[in-house]
Amino acid sequence: MNVTSNLSEKIRQIRLQKGLSQENMADMLGLSTTAYGDIERGRTELSVSRLENVAKLLDVPMPELLGIDVSISETEWLRQENTRILAENRRLQNELDQWKMKFRQLFGDGIVRQIGEERERIGFK
Repeated sequence: MNVTSNLSEKIRQIRLQKGLSQENMADMLGLSTTAYGDIERGRTELSVSRLENVAKLLDVPMPELLGIDVSISETEWLRQENTRILAENRRLQNELDQWKMKFRQLFGDGIVRQIGEERERIGFK
């Protein structure tokens, strides 16, 4: 199960525990019942503001709704998340560098230079 389906299922379970219908939630969020149903089916990615609204309506802290360990402070969670994102950024940069190197190996620097010159000639910089 992915994060979206876990979140969607958690929203559905809490809504049912609170005795709310999908129609109630849709009305309170200003959505159609179909649009709200898509949230619970994991067909819609929630924006942060929409997720905050859902959490408020269900009276559940957003970290809990997201399945985040609430025993750590928000600041510590942000530090951990920042570290994770920086590591992912480094990984992606390394992958990009490897693809650039592979491209140069396959096509040679001459082709890369020619492409650059052609792009400049037609107005791309």
